Amino acid sequence: MTIQRKMLGNSGEEIAANYLEKIYYKILDRNLRLKYGEIDIIARDGDYVVIVEVKTKTVTKQGTPEEMVDYFKQKKLRLLARAVSQMYPNNSIRIDVVAVDETDLNKTKINHIINAIEEI
Repeated sequence: MTIQRKMLGNSGEEIAANYLEKIYYKILDRNLRLKYGEIDIIARDGDYVVIVEVKTKTVTKQGTPEEMVDYFKQKKLRLLARAVSQMYPNNSIRIDVVAVDETDLNKTKINHIINAIEEI
């Protein structure tokens, strides 16, 4: 991963975390590395422990941020969700996607997809 991509990812995660806090999610952890990969953000939303996948794009010629959560990424997120369910055994687990679109330099757009990936 290039330094530029890592910086973009970190920037998007910061935007997403700030957004989530504004809508009263409690951030529990960030960039948690597990056996199957890394979770961008783990948060609490009411009774749910939420795995948040953040995708950030500055150009959409290869698709929107939401489209980057493909079949393989969804499969990995389901594995990560199972691991998180063992860390938080008495909680319902949910996977959200926060897409950060920075293609317009004057306005960042955020698309928050709640329960984006079902059947954990």
